[in-house]
Amino acid sequence: MTTLIAADSAGSPDSRAARRAFLAGLALAFAASAGATVAWHAFPSALDAMPLCGGGAIPAWARLPGQAWPGAALSFLAMWTAMMMAMMLPAVAPALWAYRQAAAAAGQAHAGWRAALAGLAYFGVWAAAGTPVYPLGALWLAAQDRFPALAAAAPAVAGAAVLAAGAIQLSRWKARHLACCRRAGDHPHTLPGSAATACRYGLRLGRHCLCSCAGPTLLLLATGVMNLGVMAAATALIALERLAPSGERSARLGGLGMLGLGVVLLARAAWPA
Repeated sequence: MTTLIAADSAGSPDSRAARRAFLAGLALAFAASAGATVAWHAFPSALDAMPLCGGGAIPAWARLPGQAWPGAALSFLAMWTAMMMAMMLPAVAPALWAYRQAAAAAGQAHAGWRAALAGLAYFGVWAAAGTPVYPLGALWLAAQDRFPALAAAAPAVAGAAVLAAGAIQLSRWKARHLACCRRAGDHPHTLPGSAATACRYGLRLGRHCLCSCAGPTLLLLATGVMNLGVMAAATALIALERLAPSGERSARLGGLGMLGLGVVLLARAAWPA
């Protein structure tokens, strides 16, 4: 994030003011999303947690007492969106800043608001991706309650899912979408000034990012959606592979780490302590 923003440190007063406003908005959005994520993690600590694939405690899959299914689904979707904002903001910030700068250079009015609109469209992609997650998780938990064999197999399912995450992380498909994400900050699309084009930019960036992050996202789902340790590790990996000069190497190392973790989880499932 600092590379593109610091590049304008010697710019005009208007440019410096725009940079400060961008950083302030980014910091506020990150603090709000990270705070909401931590609060959601801490809130149900006194409740009976329900496991996902033998991983962490995932009370978000279950309805709270007196809560209807639509309310539970909306609550989960809000948690999911806040979590993804906290995880993805450090990685996507340079691309949004580059878009804002390109819009300003093209003489477009309200360049900052257009970058914000692109960011909303970007996170709209992540929100849409989370929509089917809750019913699938709820169905999986219900199936475990009904069929004890599935509950017994849950740790092995977690291990297999983590292995799949590692395989995705090492795939050419992942590498292709990661390359698109890495290029987005360096060569933003300079398009005519309209809200629609800002939305299209955010949607396109979100699609590439969602595909590029399929491995870490599957890892998160397999080991516990509200596992703060896994969230922090996934956030660091995504930021490294997106922003570091050797990002492709970071992605491969992350994939190898996921494969190793998957083997460990499968071994534990086969030979429990």
